[in-house]
Order: sequence, then C-alpha cells, then structure tokens
Amino acid sequence: MMSNAKFDPLIHAQNRLHICALLAATAELEFKVLREQLDVSDSVLSKNLKSLEDANYVVLAKRTSMGRQHTWLSLTALGRTAYGGHVKMLKEIVGEQ
Repeated sequence: MMSNAKFDPLIHAQNRLHICALLAATAELEFKVLREQLDVSDSVLSKNLKSLEDANYVVLAKRTSMGRQHTWLSLTALGRTAYGGHVKMLKEIVGEQ
C-alpha cells in the first residue's frame, strides 16, 4: 500500500502551515479573520497567501458587501491534498500513524 504522506516545504513554513490548517477546517475564510487568527500584518499574510496561490493551493475570491470589497480564501482540491499529505508525513515523523 502506497502512502500519500509527503513533506511539503512550501506548506511547512509556520504561517503557511497555520493558514492551511485554518482553511482546511472550513470551506472559506475572510482575509481579515485569517489575519486576526495569525496575528500578522496584511503584508505578511498577503506574501504567504501569494506563495500558496502561486502553487495553486489557495484561491482568492473578492466580493462586495455593503459597498465594501472583501477577500475570501479557500483551499483548492490540490491544496487540501498537499496539506493532508504534509500532515500525514509529520505524523509519521513523530511516530503517530
């Protein structure tokens, strides 16, 4: 049986791992909620999201509500697979299967 565990250095960076973990638990999150959960600046979050977006792990959707534009984020199917494989590999490394 082949394992789908795979260490992903892109996801492993602390903020990106946290982003993926938060997004994996829901269909989508608003940018400001993600920023508050990570306790980082807009620019730090944007930089990390850009890396994940470039890898096609995260997709951004801009929507207008009450005259204001809001950015919503979600993991793509590829992102969910990569995150799941990364978590599985981490569990194997620490001896939890």
